[in-house]
Amino acid sequence: MKKISFCVLVGLLVCSQVMVSQSKHAKVTKYPSYKGLVMAGYQGWFRPRGDGKMYPDESKIHIDMWPDVSEYEKTYPTGLRLADGSIARFFNSTDKSTVDLHFKWMKEYGLDGVFMQRFFNATRKTEEKAASTIVLRHALEAASKYDRAIAVMYDLSGLNASGEDCSSIIEDWKYLVDSLNVTNQKGTKTYLFHHGKPLVAIWGIGFPDRPYTVRNIGIQRLIDFLKNDPKYGGCSIMLGVPTFWRDLNSDCVNDPYLHQIIKQADIVLPWMVQRFSPLLHNDMDRYRDVMLGDMKWCSENNIDYVPCVYPGFSWHNLSRSEFPDDVKPVGSIPRQGGRFFWQQIFTALVSGADMLYVAMFDEVNEGTAIFKCTDNPPVSNTAQFINMDGKPSDQYLWLTGEAARMLRKEKPLSMKLPERK
Repeated sequence: MKKISFCVLVGLLVCSQVMVSQSKHAKVTKYPSYKGLVMAGYQGWFRPRGDGKMYPDESKIHIDMWPDVSEYEKTYPTGLRLADGSIARFFNSTDKSTVDLHFKWMKEYGLDGVFMQRFFNATRKTEEKAASTIVLRHALEAASKYDRAIAVMYDLSGLNASGEDCSSIIEDWKYLVDSLNVTNQKGTKTYLFHHGKPLVAIWGIGFPDRPYTVRNIGIQRLIDFLKNDPKYGGCSIMLGVPTFWRDLNSDCVNDPYLHQIIKQADIVLPWMVQRFSPLLHNDMDRYRDVMLGDMKWCSENNIDYVPCVYPGFSWHNLSRSEFPDDVKPVGSIPRQGGRFFWQQIFTALVSGADMLYVAMFDEVNEGTAIFKCTDNPPVSNTAQFINMDGKPSDQYLWLTGEAARMLRKEKPLSMKLPERK
């Protein structure tokens, strides 16, 4: 028995060594764990079409915030004008200089890094794949240059129900590892690891309004591949799920199979956007109770938990353009100059969160962006935009940096909205 046990042990050691030797991932990174970090989501989908003009028709504007473009090296004309009559200009996410500036801001203000959103359509051989890959390539270079953490988040939005599954994500991950060296970038290695393994996020399982279900998209096969493939696997996994995933109700499908999938993850990320509001009395108590229950469940199942925080929400222009019978108000979840954002941050940290996910870095479509936006957006009789409540354009970048410092106990946690001196 001793001889057999010894042989089995040797065999396991040999297999593990072979797997390590075949792996295409870097062996070390500056960011070996998500814990202690504040990360944000990065869309990177803003680019001119056709004639090079951004948003030429003000009746088809889909964004509710306007970026402060004063620091961009390259900007592009739009079909809107500012109050002084000048043409309103926008950036292009595929410009290397744009991505570089964004990562420069991350370092300057103390945001640890970003999850690069890679939507399902970008895993197919489409124009979207090419553009998304350009942005990701620039981001990997900028992340190394500015020592910022970076990771890939596959967003299942765009996945259809007609026999389509997650197979294209498997092939896309191979492509990113082989062609972009995504987990082993040139220069400083900053791809985000967790538990010592490259972290890959999969967002969008368990939502009832999707054309697919958690049972019919091959999610188990995808997880097995990312965890166990000898060349491309050996990864940690973060799953983006509905707010009420634990109870399987409200914004979540009532299917216990979801819990079976979640128990295979390393991190759970519930989507909190639009679920809580400063306009509801004591809504932070409800936010706290949801998180505490989630943390308890995750602890019992040996899974890490990251809360989602966001500065506000608005999708008036998108709804007006695409859902004319259900137009949403401007600023339906108001920012209040940063108070709502800070209420969530404080509540999450005082509840014991050891990492944060900020939605989002550049999401101006739904009014959740934390990057620099202007308090003087274009004027229009059709499109309407939220403003910055008289705060500086970098208000939310600065607050995010304050959150990171308090998370790491580099300064005392404060319930009161921080003020600049």
